[in-house]
Amino acid sequence: MQCNVGKTDKILRIVAGLVLLALGATGVIGWWGLIGLVPLATGLLSWCPAYTLLGIKTCGKDQ
Repeated sequence: MQCNVGKTDKILRIVAGLVLLALGATGVIGWWGLIGLVPLATGLLSWCPAYTLLGIKTCGKDQ
C-alpha cells in the first residue's frame, strides 16, 4: 500500500471519523456512527482504496 492520502486530507479524515464515532456512541445518530471507522482507518493508514481506483493522490512525492 503506497501513500495516497496527504497530511491535510489525513487530518480531516481522522477528525471526521472521530466525530462520527462520538455521535454514534452518544446515540445522536445511532449505529450509523460506525461509518466513522472508514475515514478513521483511511486517515490512520494514509491509504484510501477509492483514491487508488480513481488515480487520485493527495500526498507529496516524498511520501
